Amino acid sequence: MDFKYRWKNGAPPTRDEAARRDHLLDESQFENQNDQMLAEDMARKHLNVPSRTMDADQSILPHGDDSSQADVDQP
Repeated sequence: MDFKYRWKNGAPPTRDEAARRDHLLDESQFENQNDQMLAEDMARKHLNVPSRTMDADQSILPHGDDSSQADVDQP
């Protein structure tokens, strides 16, 4: 099955590359950000790669509060 958009480097990326990269498609073919986001989601579905979430660049580990060491100090 052909994909109607141009890939960023001229060829479809591997699934590993697609999972790591933010943009898979050539940005010059889109007139606005919304069109590009929709096409990027379609490209990920085409490659069978999960879509990126809005918080994909944030750590999944909780950040402790530096000012309170109460949990560490108590036995």
